Amino acid sequence: LYYILFEWQYYLANPGEIIQIWHGGIAIYGGVIAGAATVYWFAKKEKVSFALLLDILAPVVLLAQAIGRWGNFTNQEAHGEAVTRAFLEGLHLPTFIIEQMHIDGVYYHPTFLYESLWSFVGVLILFYLRRRKGVKVGEIMSGYLLWYSFGRFFIEGMRTDSLWMFGIIRISQLVSIVLF
Repeated sequence: LYYILFEWQYYLANPGEIIQIWHGGIAIYGGVIAGAATVYWFAKKEKVSFALLLDILAPVVLLAQAIGRWGNFTNQEAHGEAVTRAFLEGLHLPTFIIEQMHIDGVYYHPTFLYESLWSFVGVLILFYLRRRKGVKVGEIMSGYLLWYSFGRFFIEGMRTDSLWMFGIIRISQLVSIVLF
């Protein structure tokens, strides 16, 4: 629904595409927002702390995001600007990543990898924070929001397939600012 909202004119003209998720249009922020709404509903139904559930789920969601970015790698999507092979080799990337970032004769920034690594480091930080004494309910989820939105803001700026709002800011960057 997140993607549909920001591509409303297209989906209004092509309503059958709404359910054809194999054509793309699934956005992480949309999934996170829908997931949070579902957790809220569950918390109210079961009379448990919404904030505590979010704290429990935050590291798992971030780990899922780290793993999920490898789907972008497999699909050769959500990459950054064109670069040279020498640039990618200078990052000391494994050959299989360099080769997969070679799309239609052009090499691209592996932004999927940047976000995957950023998210994985965030998982480690959240687990570290969780083990500290005196952690208050809501702090782990707050850490997730701060960490992920900060990194996503900058990584999104490198991507070439972003949705734009009014031609001045990428939608995911705007969401990152709001969440930060």
